[in-house]
Amino acid sequence: MLSIEEFEADASQAIAARADGEDKKAAKAKKKATKAKEAAAAADGVSFHGGQLSCAGKDWTELPRDVAESYGKKTTRLDLCYNDINTLRNVELFSGLNELVLDNNSLGDDVEFPALPNLTTLSLNKNRISDTEKFLAQIKKSYPKLRFMSLLGNEACPNELVLKDESDYQRYRYYVLYHLPHLKFLDSRSVTADEVGEASRVGQFMKVISVTHDEMYATESEPAAAASQFNPLPQEQRDVATHRGTIGTCKYVYYGRHSEGNRFIRNNDL
Repeated sequence: MLSIEEFEADASQAIAARADGEDKKAAKAKKKATKAKEAAAAADGVSFHGGQLSCAGKDWTELPRDVAESYGKKTTRLDLCYNDINTLRNVELFSGLNELVLDNNSLGDDVEFPALPNLTTLSLNKNRISDTEKFLAQIKKSYPKLRFMSLLGNEACPNELVLKDESDYQRYRYYVLYHLPHLKFLDSRSVTADEVGEASRVGQFMKVISVTHDEMYATESEPAAAASQFNPLPQEQRDVATHRGTIGTCKYVYYGRHSEGNRFIRNNDL
């Protein structure tokens, strides 16, 4: 007959073995569920693994609602590059998102950026954003934890890809950092402490006027005068026979200090 101590020891071992078996069973079930989710993602035409959802190259104009509902709560990195996306509808369902990749799409100035309080990385290379001021106002409000951002290939980012020089690009960086001083990386390089300091001093005055998409790719067939409503020439042509001019002399002598040619002109030369 077992003693009380031996009975309690056997009971403890049985309970531990049962708990261990249940843990292994739960781990196996979890692993099976993960594989099922990955298989479902493959069936949807997307790739999901380790919290990263890739939907690249699907020719979507917006993120499908069913995909957002299926993966929104468990995705930390969303890749939507190489589509034709022109709206961020349904992206708001990815409430725990840390990284959002939107390169090579059709997002313009009318896009509404949904609030994602945990977003730290935003990549918008090669889109159609041109209004820097409007864009930064939305980003500042929607992504308070943003630390990494890239806008290369947009009209709002005046680098060599949009026919601008280095001085314009540096002015753009000061303007962006004035509005988003917590950025650690902007476009293709890190943000320095000196840049942040200079941006706080002059950044609000550094807005760069960007050319629009239509202006950049205007055809040569368009008349040059259409670009401006001002013309120094008379609106009506004059008849050469009726043209009248004036001629006279001046009693003043011009002594231009930095004009080596004009200072030798006298009245009798006029």
